[in-house]
Amino acid sequence: MDGMLSQEEINALLNEPDVSDVGEQPLTDTEKDAIAEVANISMGTAATTLFSLVNKKVDISTPVVSFATWEDIAASYERPCVFIRIGYTVGLDGSNVLVLKDHDVKVITDLMMGGDGTNTDTELGEMHLSAICEAMNQMMGSAATSLSSMLNKMIDISPPEADVVDLSETLDGGAIDSFLAGRFVKISFRMEIGDLVDSHIMQLYPFSFAREVYSSISKNMEAEIEAVSAGRSEVDAAPAAPAQPTAAPAMGQPMQGGPMMGQPMMGAPMMGQPMMGQPMMSQPVNVQPAQFQTFAQGISPALQSENIDLIMDVPLDVTVELGRTSKSIQEILDFVPGTIIELNKIAGEPIDVLVNGKYVAKGEVVVIEENFGVRITEIIK
Repeated sequence: MDGMLSQEEINALLNEPDVSDVGEQPLTDTEKDAIAEVANISMGTAATTLFSLVNKKVDISTPVVSFATWEDIAASYERPCVFIRIGYTVGLDGSNVLVLKDHDVKVITDLMMGGDGTNTDTELGEMHLSAICEAMNQMMGSAATSLSSMLNKMIDISPPEADVVDLSETLDGGAIDSFLAGRFVKISFRMEIGDLVDSHIMQLYPFSFAREVYSSISKNMEAEIEAVSAGRSEVDAAPAAPAQPTAAPAMGQPMQGGPMMGQPMMGAPMMGQPMMGQPMMSQPVNVQPAQFQTFAQGISPALQSENIDLIMDVPLDVTVELGRTSKSIQEILDFVPGTIIELNKIAGEPIDVLVNGKYVAKGEVVVIEENFGVRITEIIK
């Protein structure tokens, strides 16, 4: 033996599954329930973001948490498919992988480009991967925002990376993420996009990432319980105001603070004197109707012009309003760069011109060199 490894031995070592993943114990029922709840809230928020991108109703079912290996995925999922890796850069340490069917990616891409979702005959290419990466960036960005509120800490992700994978040819997941070479957590959803898509998607977690999410949720819940308990303890520990005892005076002794026998009480009126603050006799009050000066009916034009000149230099805020809409607080918190907000104005409809918030005119948008402008078309009386 020369101490050198053969190529077969090197390949076997490189393809060896990660012992830390294979040897890990499955999640407990409590951990599975927590992960399912996190996935349910995160993907629900992501579905709302996807709706704004494709302008189609998006429904995602309740997640089902299980355990799987690469062989399980290859045996049960359609091929080829798209693996999208999302890495966490702030708040959590780890990554997860979303698995979509190639048909679903084509439909989403066509809808994002303004189509009707039926242009799916083309081969899956870079355009589709770029589009689905952008969609996932916004979807998982909004999901990270929801996760931040659940864990009470900042969560951020790296830009998603998409790869087309033919499960019949690829025997391991090392090219996508190392945890796919062993056993991992599989979260299955049913996704519907209008009447165009009705399929299943998967979200794959390493055990370490799933346990970190569960640990963060547990710590956050414990902190909230301690804060509530501390608040109750402070209320219970607050001393009640002691009652002031009123001891009856001994026979023949005056009450504490009371007058001695034969002395008048302080502030009490002496015989023949009025009590302080009370009038001795009620005086008659003279009530007459108010007299107002009659204003002149006409105002001199010269005087009116002079008065208006006094405020000619007062600046007023002129606002051009394209339209309005109403959003819930949850929807506003889900805003991310690229979110589209639909207004109540129809394209081409005259815009509103307001002065200090008062509706005064209608107009149309024009371009003056490199700036926007408004041409007044109607004055509102």
